[in-house]
Amino acid sequence: MKSKPVLQLSDVKLIAAAAEAEALKNNWAVSIAIVDDGGHLLWQQRLDGVAPISAQIAPAKARTAALGCRESRIYEEMINGGRVSFLSAPGLEGLLEGGVPIMKDGQCLGAVGVSGVKSSEDAQIARAGIAAIGL
Repeated sequence: MKSKPVLQLSDVKLIAAAAEAEALKNNWAVSIAIVDDGGHLLWQQRLDGVAPISAQIAPAKARTAALGCRESRIYEEMINGGRVSFLSAPGLEGLLEGGVPIMKDGQCLGAVGVSGVKSSEDAQIARAGIAAIGL
């Protein structure tokens, strides 16, 4: 049997605080979602001024990144490259850049999904959050 690290509440709070700080530093109104490796929501927050739809998009991006163990932008690139059949992939709804997996020693621990600004900026915020726990 293998052992695997898991996110603890203290990790989730650090990630959320760092992601929020990155967003506020840049004056970006976003929703931030953090999920475990099964795509289950551990944390969600919506900063003032962000569009309500972002509260649905952020967790979808996070879930997609966690279940696929890769950035959600990979799926967006595949679809934009012509592989539109990937739109029918079961369980994946956030097929847009902004979902970043939390990886440690080749294991996916979960993911951060952000929505509200340009997709590359969403991903920047997610990465800043993940960096707060040294990953």
